Amino acid sequence: MAFDYKKEYKEFYMPKNKPSIIEVPSMNFIAVRGKGNPNVEGSEYKESIGLLYGIAFTIKMSKMGDHRIEGYFDYVVPPLEGFWWQDGVQGIDYAHKEDFQFISVIRLPDFVTRKDFDWAIEEAARKKKTDFSRVEFLTYEEGLCVQCMHIGPYDDEPATVRTMHEYMTAQGYALDITDQRLHHEIYLSDVRRVAPAKLKTVVRHPVKRL
Repeated sequence: MAFDYKKEYKEFYMPKNKPSIIEVPSMNFIAVRGKGNPNVEGSEYKESIGLLYGIAFTIKMSKMGDHRIEGYFDYVVPPLEGFWWQDGVQGIDYAHKEDFQFISVIRLPDFVTRKDFDWAIEEAARKKKTDFSRVEFLTYEEGLCVQCMHIGPYDDEPATVRTMHEYMTAQGYALDITDQRLHHEIYLSDVRRVAPAKLKTVVRHPVKRL
């Protein structure tokens, strides 16, 4: 049975649809940075997804080739995630998607070293004849956060965010979005196959104790 991060770490990937406070440890990611409206065809965001999965599956399928990764175990590729921000805005202004800046990420298993990652970049470029130079190895320690499962269209997220902020204030926390601590979304549904009303997205905001 392949290791499934969503099932093994439910506290990070499968929260309830009501807010909670969580401490998120340091994790390593495959990452691609970009900007612009993610919904536009041919956008930097859509391109980033192809780059991320190209590397993710090169690493996952390394077991089929000559490259051996020490400590490798079979696993389900973790879900797509995104860190989002807009210059001069604390949080997200959903009415101006053209101003979005983002880091698209997919979590890396802990056994993947930077050396293994560099191998995957070279291997994917060789096999797919694609430029993967935008892809980076990112270590991110999120720390103390408020999070909630959002069910529904992405444009309805502000209602969930308001509920999260009301909860954190009641619990004695304050929002702590900075240049290093960002609005975070984890996408548990395939938008190509799931109706907008049923989309599941983990929304997470950094907080600090008052």
